[in-house]
Amino acid sequence: MTSRNLVVPEISFEDVTYIRNLIRVRSGMVLEPEKNYLLQSRLKPFAKQEGFGSMADLVSQLRQTSYGPLHKRVVEAMTINETSFFRDLVPFQILKDRLLPEVIQANVDIKRLHIWCGASSSGQEPYSILLTILHHFPELASWDIRVIATDISQQMIKRGQEGRYGSFEVNRGLSPPLLNTYFSRHGMEWQIRDDVRSMIEFREMNLAGSWLGLPRMDLVFMRNVMVYFDMETRKDILRRIRGILASHGYLILGATETTLAVDDHFERVPVNGTSVYRVKKG
Repeated sequence: MTSRNLVVPEISFEDVTYIRNLIRVRSGMVLEPEKNYLLQSRLKPFAKQEGFGSMADLVSQLRQTSYGPLHKRVVEAMTINETSFFRDLVPFQILKDRLLPEVIQANVDIKRLHIWCGASSSGQEPYSILLTILHHFPELASWDIRVIATDISQQMIKRGQEGRYGSFEVNRGLSPPLLNTYFSRHGMEWQIRDDVRSMIEFREMNLAGSWLGLPRMDLVFMRNVMVYFDMETRKDILRRIRGILASHGYLILGATETTLAVDDHFERVPVNGTSVYRVKKG
């Protein structure tokens, strides 16, 4: 099947190719032809929001000018991924039952915990990680806990910093005890408590670009984003994760993602029917 067989209404094949190339060059992500439908579902409302009469008008404007704020907003609109609190649940059960107890034991002398969520979207995943820590490990109250959440989208970073979610969003994955303990209600929305929000450092970052100021990490969550990169970019990202992951640390990927046949320096660790990854010893 070729791109020409996957028609996107209101936009030419040449314009589709232009957008796909823009996304790849600026984010490292590959929009496969079978996902051209995302152009219709995301680019059409974006064009309307920006005041263009059609997607074709939007692309025409992009083509006529050098890379700037409009191009950046297009890339951000096309790279926003689905998220929810405690998405897939199993990784967070593993975090509570296996990974955190191991890391706590390894760091008991220095009383420090560093976690990076590499594709944080609108913030539900890093907050899910932090709520797991706060709710189940009160003994860490005196520890130096640092959670860094990064995303390519400035808009998503802002949403994460605000920590404000609608009823539909909080009802997807959050239990009543967590909602009532760590959120406050504001009309039809719920907001993470200020003291909890302050514990997460949200940063705009392109995974295919430079990584600045990341400390040694005990846990790296890189879930449901690697699948969008080509093989060379995946290899580069995994190589750089190895450079910051502590010897006792773990990498957590999405259910359909793996390091196998991508980076042989990682080993797969089966846990409760799924897998996490760590750097091989020696």
